[in-house]
Amino acid sequence: MNLKKAERILIIRFSSLGDILLTTPLLRVLKKKYPKLKIDYLIKSNFTDAIKFNPNLNQVFSWNGEKEFSEVINKLKQNNYDSVIDLQNNFKSRKVVRKIKVSSASYRKPNIKKFLLVKTKLNLLKEKRSIPQRYIDVVPNLELDGKGLELFLPNGIESKINSEKEIIGFAPGAFHFTKRWSLEYYEELGNQLTSEGFQIVIFGGKSDREICNKLQNKISNSINLSNDNLLFKTAMDMQKCKLIVCNDSGLMHTATAVGVPVVSIFGSTVREFGFAPFGVNNLVIENIGLSCRPCSHIGKANCKKKHFNCMMELTPQRVYKEIKDLMSEI
Repeated sequence: MNLKKAERILIIRFSSLGDILLTTPLLRVLKKKYPKLKIDYLIKSNFTDAIKFNPNLNQVFSWNGEKEFSEVINKLKQNNYDSVIDLQNNFKSRKVVRKIKVSSASYRKPNIKKFLLVKTKLNLLKEKRSIPQRYIDVVPNLELDGKGLELFLPNGIESKINSEKEIIGFAPGAFHFTKRWSLEYYEELGNQLTSEGFQIVIFGGKSDREICNKLQNKISNSINLSNDNLLFKTAMDMQKCKLIVCNDSGLMHTATAVGVPVVSIFGSTVREFGFAPFGVNNLVIENIGLSCRPCSHIGKANCKKKHFNCMMELTPQRVYKEIKDLMSEI
C-alpha cells in the first residue's frame, strides 16, 4: 500500500466501542503524515459517536441492517477510493473491499496465537503489542506518536457532577460475566474510599443499568450516572474524575480516550490480547498466577471451573492499595 499519491481512502471498523476508539491513533498519525489525504470511515450506526467529531476524518458512513449495508456499499463504490484499510477483517468487511475493487490492506488478527494461549496456555504473544500498534502496522512506514486515544466531544454538553470532593469513578459493567469484578468488592472498595472523603460516581451503559443501580444502593452517597449509551455525556462526566476503576470494557477505553487515569481489573482476559489501557497513567490488576487464565479472549457467561478465582482472589484491599499508589503518581 502506497499512500504518497493517494487522495481518498476508506477505513473499515464496524464495532465495538473500544475497538473503534483504539483506531484513533492511526487516524491521527495518517492525517499528520498525509495532511491532504481524505479519510473516510465505515462503521455500524450505533457506534458513530465514537468518531463523529474526529477532525482527522473526511466523512463517516454507517449502516444498520442488511438493506442499509447494501445501500452504503453502493455509495462507497462511487467515491473513487485509492485504497481501503480493513481493520475489521471479517466476512462483511471483506465484501466491502471486493466491491470497491481498489488496493487494500487488512489487519491480521492473531487468532491462532490467541487460540493457543486460551486452549493450551502456549504464549506466543509475550511482546504484548497494543491494538493501536497492531493497527499502525497495517500501513507501511507509520509509527505511533506517543499520544493516546481520542474522543472528540461536541459543544454544549455539561457535566452532571457537582461536587467539591475528589471524584473516583466506578465502571462496574462488562458485556461478559467473567470480565466483571464482584459487585460486593466494588461495594467494599467504594465505602472505604467514601469514608476517606472521596465522591464515588458510577458509570455504565444501557446493559449496565441494573448493576449500577444495585451498586448505588450499596455505596453511601454515591452518584449513579449510568444511561442509555449516551457516550458524550458519559465521557464529559468522566473527565471530572481523578481516576476510574473499571473492568476490561469499552468504558475503560472511553476513560482513556478523554485522558483519565484508570485502574483496570482483568479477569478471564489478559493484556497479551492487546486491549490494555492505552496512553494514560494506568494500572492493570490481574491474577497472573492462575493456571486457567485466560479462558477466553472475549469473556464468558460463567466460570467453567466454578471458582472464578481470576476475579475473586483480587480483593478490595489489593485494589485499594493499587489505587492509592496510582494516585500518589498523578
